[in-house]
Amino acid sequence: MDDLLRTPLHDLHLELGARMVPFAGYAMPVQYREGVLAEHRHCRAQAALFDVSHMGQVILGGRSAAQALEALVPVDVQGLAERRQRYGFFTNESGGIEDDLMIANRGDHLFLVVNAARKAADLALLEGAMAGVEAVTDRALLALQGPGAEAALAALVPSAAAMRFMDVAVLDWQGAALWVSRSGYTGEDGYEISLPEARAVDFARVLLAQPGVAPAGLGARDSLRLEAGLCLYGHDIDAETSPVEAGLGWAIQKVRRLGGAREGGFPGAGRILEELVKGPARRRVGLRPEGRAPMREGVALFAGEDEVEPVGRVTSGGFGPSLEAPIAMGYLPAALAEPGTPVWGDVRGRRLPARVAGLPFHSVNYRK
Repeated sequence: MDDLLRTPLHDLHLELGARMVPFAGYAMPVQYREGVLAEHRHCRAQAALFDVSHMGQVILGGRSAAQALEALVPVDVQGLAERRQRYGFFTNESGGIEDDLMIANRGDHLFLVVNAARKAADLALLEGAMAGVEAVTDRALLALQGPGAEAALAALVPSAAAMRFMDVAVLDWQGAALWVSRSGYTGEDGYEISLPEARAVDFARVLLAQPGVAPAGLGARDSLRLEAGLCLYGHDIDAETSPVEAGLGWAIQKVRRLGGAREGGFPGAGRILEELVKGPARRRVGLRPEGRAPMREGVALFAGEDEVEPVGRVTSGGFGPSLEAPIAMGYLPAALAEPGTPVWGDVRGRRLPARVAGLPFHSVNYRK
């Protein structure tokens, strides 16, 4: 643990009783004293504060930044309105996903948030494609999530309450510039807040002092995003998986599709655009194991109880606290991807039944 990077909130995590684990080169809190189950349920009912400072923050400056970024992503960046944000992904020449990210238009520049394990590679990719790339290394990043998030943040910065889902704004808190987006990765309403690292601990303490706000770690973050049917890079999506296979075609706007004004022009466009029209050979699906045993990442999936050759595998799986049952996501041939289809998972040498389920498992509660 001594060799790992630390976020600006490291000492606060220890003070709050966090159990720290290695994650993407950082020492990160996986849970606090109450445990993952309680943290998950607290986020669904009230508000949870997550430290996500390990993630990469990047500024793209210059008038041509949007056009240049569109050469790397299948997303409509040039049409993204000021003070708005959208989800996207870097693709490679074979049509796979190199990383997923958030893209915000802040007027005279774009602001990106990328995954921790991919930020060095993403920076290299961006710097090789355009000028004006600036890695942000002096700011923490917090995620305040849950139905109580608006009241908690608005008590400190009242204008946060007027923001809609995927709005971005620069708000002032006691002289500190907060880069705020109304977004998150739990399926709940909430905010992601970038702020100067020197002010991060004080701001976190004030948030935690608000009624209904409690700290939460990586364990709850993972179970929350799984219930919301959200992909985790390196697990549900990777360099071999196309956005269409992953069920992310909704993030490719009409203008970048076949017949659009800026059709293609991104890595892997041939495969991705064809799959959008014809459909992929396999699809990401939700899975509901029929017993109590979870089907975790790597479990092989079979079309029949006695079949020898697997037809797919689980990419994320565990217990869904809001459903009080095991849930999973994985990939199956398109012919087996219809909700209700029976499949079997090999769990420690035993064939256990499951059924394909629609996503998300738990309804999302974004502020529209």
